[in-house]
Amino acid sequence: MKLLELLPMLERIAPKALAEEWDNPGLLIEPAGDEITRILAALDCTEAVAKEAEEAGAQLVLTHHPLFFKPVRRIWRSDPDTAPAYRLIQSGIGLYAAHTNLDSALSGVNDALAKTLGLTDVRALFAPELPLSPETQGIGRVGLLPRVTTLYAFARDVRERLGAAVRFGGDPEAAVLRVAVVGGSGGEYVTQAHAARADVLVTGEIRHHEALRAAALGIGVVEAGHYETERVVLAPWIAGLQAALEEIQYKADLLTAQSERAPLMAP
Repeated sequence: MKLLELLPMLERIAPKALAEEWDNPGLLIEPAGDEITRILAALDCTEAVAKEAEEAGAQLVLTHHPLFFKPVRRIWRSDPDTAPAYRLIQSGIGLYAAHTNLDSALSGVNDALAKTLGLTDVRALFAPELPLSPETQGIGRVGLLPRVTTLYAFARDVRERLGAAVRFGGDPEAAVLRVAVVGGSGGEYVTQAHAARADVLVTGEIRHHEALRAAALGIGVVEAGHYETERVVLAPWIAGLQAALEEIQYKADLLTAQSERAPLMAP
């Protein structure tokens, strides 16, 4: 299919209007050709992912994290920050990113995380009193576990479900039923999670002062890795795009990067 036909589909899944003001989503590198028959999805465009896209014959890489947040003064193959972009440009492969807009979108990062953790009655973190809808979507979700458990048992369950090295803060024996989730770096949402009456906030990263705030508010926190709390979105993102393509009878190979690994691991 043509690139100009594909871009509106990607925007319908994760509208740019949902992105934070500082963010940089969208088509960041234009592919050399107009025809898109193979797409590779990844959390980040590393040099390994760019190489995998080359070897797979992809014309476009989809990532959650954009390559460029600040102005780039030069693109060098010897600079780790720009080597992936250099490789993509050299190979004529495009790059499209959906970042905070995919965090907020229905069936985006936080819905995928909530589903992975087995939550039900999922609502938007900022509008927990209303059913989830296009009008209430935003960063963060809050939902219910099937039954009450302890913070310690819940943290262990998060570890198993995400395959993550988990840390938690709070009373290990505290009751947990209502769970807030913010994939990636979401420690700043502790106050909002508390306001939504969550017993615990699950996020990828939480800073020291944010953990102290959580303790003062009496809400538990589970830190489960930036990579692990966001990579769960790749399968539903690809599935949503596949469904959109089938609706208009277009075909394209949609692949998930196999070369990608979490940059931090437990010993």
